[in-house]
Amino acid sequence: MYDEQETISIEKSLRYIASHVRVNGREILKHHDISPLQFVALQWVGDKDGITIGELANRMYLAHSTTTDIVDKLESGNYVKRNRSEKDKRLVLVSMEDKGKEIIQQVIDKRIDYIAKITAHLSEAEREVLPGALEHVLKESERISYE
Repeated sequence: MYDEQETISIEKSLRYIASHVRVNGREILKHHDISPLQFVALQWVGDKDGITIGELANRMYLAHSTTTDIVDKLESGNYVKRNRSEKDKRLVLVSMEDKGKEIIQQVIDKRIDYIAKITAHLSEAEREVLPGALEHVLKESERISYE
């Protein structure tokens, strides 16, 4: 177990790294008609193809009306589309269009390139342990989050 100062340091490092990776990847958005908030919504739609506006609003911690506006803009830009659920015709589901998939892939590619650059100077031992350690921390965070 880490002491308090080590835990504070880890939290700060994770927060800053996540922010730097996110900002670097979002440079791609400057070449498209999509805002960072719209991109977050697009990511959620990509993670669960066939998401309702209500689910999306909950995941983004936004009002239903605000989320509807975001989806309207994404749909008008051909990033997403709305469809009636096959199982329950009352539900309208938001799903990804090819244009949405393409922009997400561009951002991910930029993030991967950035991560390769910031980890290039790690020692061989550090490079070997980092992916496994991060995967373990991620799994534990998911386990604790969903208990």
